[in-house]
Amino acid sequence: MAEATLPPLAAEARRLTLAGEWQAACEKLRQLISEVTGVQALDIVINQDQYSLNSLNGRVALADGRSLFFKYHHEEGEDQTITEYYRATLLRNHGFSVDVPLYACGEPGRQILLYSLRDDRRLADVCYEIEAGRGDNTMAAVVAAQQEADNAILAHTLPTLQSGTTADVEAEAIHQLFWHRLVSPGKPTGLGGRVAQFYVDQTFQLGEVSLTWNQLCHLHWRINGVNYAHSLRDLFLEAGQVLAPAALAHHGVVVAHGDAHNANVWYDTTGLSPRLVSFDPAFAGASIPALLAEIKATFHNIFAHPCWLYEPQEAARRYQVAVRVDGDTLVVDHNWSLTPLRAAFLTSKGDHYWQPLLAALRARGSLPDNWQRIVRLGLFCCPTLVMNLRGGENSQHNPVSSALGLAVAVMLGSGGNDAFSQWLNGLLQEA
Repeated sequence: MAEATLPPLAAEARRLTLAGEWQAACEKLRQLISEVTGVQALDIVINQDQYSLNSLNGRVALADGRSLFFKYHHEEGEDQTITEYYRATLLRNHGFSVDVPLYACGEPGRQILLYSLRDDRRLADVCYEIEAGRGDNTMAAVVAAQQEADNAILAHTLPTLQSGTTADVEAEAIHQLFWHRLVSPGKPTGLGGRVAQFYVDQTFQLGEVSLTWNQLCHLHWRINGVNYAHSLRDLFLEAGQVLAPAALAHHGVVVAHGDAHNANVWYDTTGLSPRLVSFDPAFAGASIPALLAEIKATFHNIFAHPCWLYEPQEAARRYQVAVRVDGDTLVVDHNWSLTPLRAAFLTSKGDHYWQPLLAALRARGSLPDNWQRIVRLGLFCCPTLVMNLRGGENSQHNPVSSALGLAVAVMLGSGGNDAFSQWLNGLLQEA
């Protein structure tokens, strides 16, 4: 007799929350957690926060008196592209500061991790309060914790650097965050997946300018007076080639978390000084391309802030964006910039992680000639593929945040006479 298929309760709960049916979602999670733990789940609280773009998290009270923290991802096509979904033990065994879940289920549609409940706050929330001028945490303490973490990540990453095989690299789950979001059957590589879902054949309202995809995708960009040679179409098509798993298989692989953005990091204050502890290594692995390992952390902890990616309505209130078309160029002027906290994070990530990593790759003869394109296109894909940056139906974004978000993505992905290009060029010179 064939074994009965278990209901995809995590996927169902995610769909219910997107429809605003929070109580029904709690019922699905109560059933799933009871099945996974073998203990009846009682009260469920789902956190409704701006960082849960493709995931759910919250807390659950069990009948045996314990309270646990849960988190999981649910993304389209995950049953086909994600094999080993949760790799906390791998990271712990290599010395990384990471919480190991008490319970884990990796079945498609039922993926969930359950951890001991912490009193600590996520680093994302701590940073938000600092930038809002609230809270008891000081910027100096947070930056010091980040510097210590960047040093530690490098120290645990470099010993794992080795040559990889194409088969091992292609099997890594991290590609779900990049290449798998660029491809789908019947679509040009780079213009499929979420690109087709979010952008192709859609209409864009960027500031006061309305453009179809066919009008927008071929335009070059001039952002705050700096010219950028690549169009959106250029960048997506190049990403489809450069970020293909097989194309990344020959510059060295490492053990890495792969998705250590600050909503996946605890700000642990139980010791003499704060330290950072990651969790939810849904995309961790032992054969992650070295140049891809910290891309998500570099973008989401630095360039997604303050507020434009996660809080588009606040971005519309805070920022001014002017958009116009000048021949074959989209001209965007805006007043967004990195805050002092995010600028300090960028300096730390460059000094304590990227420079020594590039030096190690160069010393091995493994640094590819197109390393900057790999880094840039990975950063470009972070905001454009994590959520729909086009304002309007089925999107959280508006004309201000959409124009700003696409401008930041192009600035990172293309390259021009700007501060980020100076930072990137300096990494190898200093390494």
